[in-house]
Amino acid sequence: MENKKTTGHLAALLTIVIWGTTFISTKILLADFQPVEILFFRFVMGFLILLVIYPRKMKGTTTKQELTFVAAGFCGICLYYLLENIALTYTLASNVGVIISIAPFFTAILSHFFMKSEEKLGMNFFLGFLVAMAGICLISFNGSKLELNPTGDLLAVAAALVWACYSILSRKISSFGYHTILTTRRTFFYGILFMIPALFLFDFRLDLSRFAKPVYLFNIIYLGLGASAICFVTWNFAVKVLGAVKTSVYIYMVPVITVVTSVFILHEKVTLLSGAGIILTLAGLFLSESKQPKIVKRGCEKAV
Repeated sequence: MENKKTTGHLAALLTIVIWGTTFISTKILLADFQPVEILFFRFVMGFLILLVIYPRKMKGTTTKQELTFVAAGFCGICLYYLLENIALTYTLASNVGVIISIAPFFTAILSHFFMKSEEKLGMNFFLGFLVAMAGICLISFNGSKLELNPTGDLLAVAAALVWACYSILSRKISSFGYHTILTTRRTFFYGILFMIPALFLFDFRLDLSRFAKPVYLFNIIYLGLGASAICFVTWNFAVKVLGAVKTSVYIYMVPVITVVTSVFILHEKVTLLSGAGIILTLAGLFLSESKQPKIVKRGCEKAV
């Protein structure tokens, strides 16, 4: 059991490392692609890859289970990414980065009410949340002026809440007993279906000739294969093993991965503030994961 939990933590860490680096691929593709185009292409590719890897069909689902897949696809695949991308058009990326990072807190609250089997939240979780948020703020607002935009910031809050809903739904789906690739693929399917109407609201072009450029092809493969097909499987596996709350805590590390990646790939410098932010964020992560010491009540033993 302990080995399985270790594998779950490694799966969550791998997912966050890849998700934390996707901003580079997205930034490169945005030169010639709309955000909704990147979103659509990456998840269609992810769905097809999962179909090739594990071509078996999911059988015997109940109506209630199918509705759970529908809700997960709508929240985690379609609505979350649309809200995040639209929020970026209204407010600063640093604002969105900080606000999205409160998703673990929302996950913990929702889990407390809807997932009675989840581990009880202790003081360490909330202290870790505050420490991690302080670190994330130092990383995100380092050298930049904080500018509030109600529309963009509220959309980012909505995105964080939607991701929390997806985390709870993923935990529910993991209890169905199906293979993780099958459940992820079914979630992708519904997410793509919900995405199709949104394509008509934005400037979507089905121009595949753009992928003739190797740089675009490489980056969409990275997003489709790595950030979508692989990461959603590993993330859902981690949720299945660790629970929605413990897995969501790893989201705190996304800004840290982003800063570290920027140093090695974009050759950006780590300032004193961002360095302190990385330390605080990691400390918050470990604090949230640490167990609350049990208080042993001592009483008088009754003589026999």
